[in-house]
Amino acid sequence: MTDLLSRIEESIRSRRLFRRGQRILVAVSGGGDSMLLLHVLHRLSATFNWKLVVAHFNHQLRGASSDADERLVQETAAKLGLKMVAGRGDVKEFQQGKGLSLEMACRKLRHDFLAATASQLGIDTVAVAHHADDQVEHFFLRLLRGSGGGGLAGMKWNNPSPSDSRIRLVRPLLGQTKNELANYARQEGILFREDATNASRDGQRNRIRNELVPLLTKEYQPALLKTTLRLMDILGANADFVRKMTEDWLRRKPRKPFSEVDVAIQRQCLQTELFKLGIEADFELIERLRQTPKQKISVNANLLVFRDTTGRVYATEIATNSFNSNELSLDLSPGQGKTRFANLEINWRIIAAEATLPSRRKLAAACESFDADQVGSTVRLRHWQPGDRFHPIGMSSSVKLQDLLTNRKIPAARRRELVVATTATSQIFWVEGFRISEDFKLDKTTSRQLRWSWRRQV
Repeated sequence: MTDLLSRIEESIRSRRLFRRGQRILVAVSGGGDSMLLLHVLHRLSATFNWKLVVAHFNHQLRGASSDADERLVQETAAKLGLKMVAGRGDVKEFQQGKGLSLEMACRKLRHDFLAATASQLGIDTVAVAHHADDQVEHFFLRLLRGSGGGGLAGMKWNNPSPSDSRIRLVRPLLGQTKNELANYARQEGILFREDATNASRDGQRNRIRNELVPLLTKEYQPALLKTTLRLMDILGANADFVRKMTEDWLRRKPRKPFSEVDVAIQRQCLQTELFKLGIEADFELIERLRQTPKQKISVNANLLVFRDTTGRVYATEIATNSFNSNELSLDLSPGQGKTRFANLEINWRIIAAEATLPSRRKLAAACESFDADQVGSTVRLRHWQPGDRFHPIGMSSSVKLQDLLTNRKIPAARRRELVVATTATSQIFWVEGFRISEDFKLDKTTSRQLRWSWRRQV
């Protein structure tokens, strides 16, 4: 048995991740990590008498490549003599309908499928392939989003599914690095498919993986993986303590009023309430709920939340016909072009970074310039929706676009006419009538700029 296999087995034994003889649903995407997880659990199943079932969810985002992923998983399961359950969903349609980011829409549909499949098969445990490098990416992603200690603590070895608390998510590879897993897969000749989007610069997680973490490791801390995981462990222990204190407070009858308990307990209570409703809780949402009882707050295009004086959170849906859902996908790969959307005439051109723009006085239309590589080759034009976040140039972090509109006293009817442009991963880089996003501005590293001009037709 190899060292890696022995270490994974020891993690499973010491942390009691699986029971002897139990049934396990293994989530397999077709990528290297999940294919290795499947092979490892299959090898160990002879020792532990596990009954494995393979689950694959096709996100239908990469056309023929997504279908090829599914075929590989199906063929591998057949070779191993394992049952496979496949599911698929229209992620983009779901994303637009729910007002979610592409990443969150994928995650929601995937977890819903895994939890439903496990429940239907009478299985209470789903094995997923997150590893130590994923933890570090997760840390920096949450750090840049302003998460608290609980979020920065990262993923747990064993926790309830976000889609069904009766189903456990188990991560047997969490103690192993990406390089260790890749070396094992190479030695064992494990077949897998590489998702080309993982190497792109589109999306914040990809930039963290391919740019930020290598830079910090090379220039600042060669032991970044070790030190970050240690910090996450410390933060996790602190967060667990606050969570326990919150649970103790919630069990008390009678208990101290919500407004009089420690701020850390208030925040943890609201985060727990939002989790029960299936809502991802960011700091701003929690703070607005904490400070303004009974006030309805927009989460996304379809959902409002508010809390009562006891700290309990309620959700209410917004009528879907209140906002304009029209949109247009635009391919920037030709290098230049023009289009019309919602009474806007938009012209765009990709040029060298050092090229200068005409002065605004010489332009008949409004014009801005963005880092073309940060924007990517596909953009989406759509209307503003409640829940949208935007990072205006010069500001330290993103804010709710709705708050910016309110501060500018833009009437509700006009708000629904505003056009925004997003990347393929749903990050807003341009809002009609506003300055550009801080995340897509030109800087010394820019090699190509996207010149973007528009004119509203009367």
